[in-house]
Amino acid sequence: MHLARRTRRTALAAASAVAVAAAGIVAGAAPAGAAPDPLRYVALGDSYSAGSGILPPDPDAPLACLRTTLNYPHFVADRIGADLVDVTCGAAQTKHLTKAQYPGVAPQLKAVTEDADLVTLTIGGNDNSTFIGALLACGSAGALTAGRGNPCERTYGDRFTSQVEESTYPAVRQALADIKARAPHAEVAILGYPWILPAEKGCFAKLPVAAGDVPYLRDLQATLNGVIERAAEEAGATFVDLAERSEGRDACAPAGERWVEPLLFGTNVVPVHPNARGESAMADAALDALGY
Repeated sequence: MHLARRTRRTALAAASAVAVAAAGIVAGAAPAGAAPDPLRYVALGDSYSAGSGILPPDPDAPLACLRTTLNYPHFVADRIGADLVDVTCGAAQTKHLTKAQYPGVAPQLKAVTEDADLVTLTIGGNDNSTFIGALLACGSAGALTAGRGNPCERTYGDRFTSQVEESTYPAVRQALADIKARAPHAEVAILGYPWILPAEKGCFAKLPVAAGDVPYLRDLQATLNGVIERAAEEAGATFVDLAERSEGRDACAPAGERWVEPLLFGTNVVPVHPNARGESAMADAALDALGY
């Protein structure tokens, strides 16, 4: 589907063109109708939105946010000719939409105003330290067993998935409701996270997770993407599903194919994050989901 706001603007522009043409006939001239204003696009979210670790850095971003000009919001804006307001920030949690993340860095929702046409975000992975906490815990456990068994799953069980279901899900749902309240006419799209690990066989040398814990972490990420999708449906937002697109593009894939860099021997300054290829692919997925 096309953005409702853009449709309205196109209709208004068409109506204006008709009126101008009619006036021109009366006056003996037919001036061309003015082009519609570009969409006002606001980008929110965490490091997967900010493209943390990818060069070059965004000169307009606070240094602590580690934002790049090669993140998916910039790709989206370039491809549709939108006016971009990018307040994405690495390490952001859902609470940082309404609270300052760092001194001098305003809550991200302040950028969302009633005239917004499009809002995108990727958020939730940092709540409860889901990604960092689980990766560090499982990496440490895997190192102790030299990559054998499933020490992380045996130690932590359903702790991480329970936190996602009980805490992250309502937080994301509330965040989307807050965005809708501030920009009731905007199209809102929330992206899922591209796969970090393959379904089964991992890559211990690049991402030191024990073989038996690879599906355990994969299930955790599937749970996170699942609650984000559920929250989007309930809030009337568009969910951008990256599961199928990013299959085989995880951190264990070859350097020329992967969308997410591994912990070791990667190319990004910030490991276990999308590279520029991944950010561009996330933009493609968002534009497809939004009907462009």
